[in-house]
Amino acid sequence: MAAQALALLREVSRLEAPLEELRALHSVLQTVPLNELRELAAELRLGPLFSLLNENHREQITLCVSILERLLQAVEPVHMARNLGADLQRGLTHPDDSVKILTLSQAIKSLSRISLTQAGLEALFESNLLDDLKRVMKTNDIVRYRVYELIVEISSVSPESLTYCTTSGLVTQLLRELTGEDVLVRATCIEMVTSLAYTHHGRQYLAQEGVIDQISNIIVGADSDPFSSFYLPGFVKFFGNLAIMDSPQQICERYPVFVEKVFEMTESQDPTMIGVAVDTIGILGSNVEGKQVLQKTGTRFERLLMKIGYQAKNASTELKIRCLDSISSIFYILPEQQTDDLLRMTESWFSSLSRDPLELFRGISNQPFPELHCAALKVFTAIANQPWAQKLMFNSPGFVEYVMDRSVEHDKASKDAKYELVKALANSKTIAEIFGNPNYLRLRTYLSEGPYYVKPISTTAVEGAE
Repeated sequence: MAAQALALLREVSRLEAPLEELRALHSVLQTVPLNELRELAAELRLGPLFSLLNENHREQITLCVSILERLLQAVEPVHMARNLGADLQRGLTHPDDSVKILTLSQAIKSLSRISLTQAGLEALFESNLLDDLKRVMKTNDIVRYRVYELIVEISSVSPESLTYCTTSGLVTQLLRELTGEDVLVRATCIEMVTSLAYTHHGRQYLAQEGVIDQISNIIVGADSDPFSSFYLPGFVKFFGNLAIMDSPQQICERYPVFVEKVFEMTESQDPTMIGVAVDTIGILGSNVEGKQVLQKTGTRFERLLMKIGYQAKNASTELKIRCLDSISSIFYILPEQQTDDLLRMTESWFSSLSRDPLELFRGISNQPFPELHCAALKVFTAIANQPWAQKLMFNSPGFVEYVMDRSVEHDKASKDAKYELVKALANSKTIAEIFGNPNYLRLRTYLSEGPYYVKPISTTAVEGAE
């Protein structure tokens, strides 16, 4: 099939009006795996396809765009930049929007690779390509956002690349839109600004420019904005990621509105808001410092845990899974970080989730949905190395047998999740003492047999049977 596609591509480049050949090539490409196309990448001559975009023929342009979208996936970005740069740059000023979007998305791939070197940065920002990008941004919102994505991707590479991007004026333009009046634009821009904040130099820049303070102020004013539900989830996620990448304590102390808003969102009737709050609590509680920040809120956090426990039992499947993932994150402590105080804290938190949390999660794990089953097993795995949880498990009727029973799991993901639970228990220093040696040996046997072991069915020969 790949050879047939290559032959049709050659035929297209030979003819002046190759509409039939384009249709055939388009059809064949739908069936050729990408890895086969990559093997032929050196032989792909795409110049003629770009040339056909210049003719005023609607179907021909549509077919060429679709074919190029497929073939360009097989081309290395550096090769693309070196050999197709001029074609891509011409495409940015094409009158047809679909051509602009195609060439922009491919230009982004190659330009982000070029920008990894100093020479590449200079070539990009000192050429007229930047002016072309600024012009093409005016096409529509989608194109403008794609250019912003490129600028954020380049800015994230190094402090030097960020300086180039800020000098271009495009980062400032993005930040203006972030704090502007259009709530839908805000919602999109905050995702890109969050990406920039994943880097240390990006966070420094945002702090120096007062952007973090501005985002905090917008959250403060969200109560009086009837449209805040469009952008608030993204703004809260921004602070959640910021806290875990820097210092949860510093961020929460400097921006108390963030923590306040997260607690408030758990009271919402809107599942979207509850989901974001639950995710953010999970991010915040994923390290020891974050857990201590949550502990400082006292009974408020215990009430919040009760709500998360309630949602884990009663919400939609998607929100249940998010609650379970958050609980796993909040409760997990590395063995070397465990202290008596932290263990007392997680034990107290666990009892806040419901009247009988272990049974709650066991009930969820017995539901016929693999995603829920795995998420509940993940909760057990998160607490499996903590002595108080091991005692709960051992004293819960049938729980040890449930852990050892391989017949409960039917799919690969579930078998893997159960294996992780067994591994966490078997590798704990306190398990033999709490579960007893016979059970400890059963766990070690399960571990050595691997996640997919099937017990052989013994057959007994019957005399006289044929």
